[in-house]
Amino acid sequence: MALNDGMVSTDRFLAFAAMSLLVIVIPGPSVLFVIGRALAHGRRTAVATALGNVFGSYVLVVAVALGVGALVERSAAVFMAVKLAGAAYLVFLGVQAFRHRRDMKVADMAAPAGVARGDVRTVVDGILVGVTNPKGIVFFAAVLPQFVDHSAGGLPA
Repeated sequence: MALNDGMVSTDRFLAFAAMSLLVIVIPGPSVLFVIGRALAHGRRTAVATALGNVFGSYVLVVAVALGVGALVERSAAVFMAVKLAGAAYLVFLGVQAFRHRRDMKVADMAAPAGVARGDVRTVVDGILVGVTNPKGIVFFAAVLPQFVDHSAGGLPA
């Protein structure tokens, strides 16, 4: 089978790998959110938050595959609105953590983190942060499409 028969060309693959590495190495809001949750609530909450972030990223992938990425890519206003929504949600979560900081005691950190906060709510927080993560939106809506071969057909599938 030749390299271009249904496969990605080597130069396109290397460019994509380099861009992906760059995006992965630089921590974004999702990583910082998970680390903050780990420090404040423990490993269980951090894992639930990371799981939510993964689901949020999948939502972005599906949205881009269905064409929403093209809308975000073309409209600076839509992109800015999504970025501001994500920032507002992170600020809201920060204010909540600040308001309830006295509720967190050193003993609570040793206890299972699911006691103070429901796992479902923690996953939902992660999903919301993942969906509104500007870094993920830029990658899936602006960077990833540059490496797609439109002549291969069936992009949403």
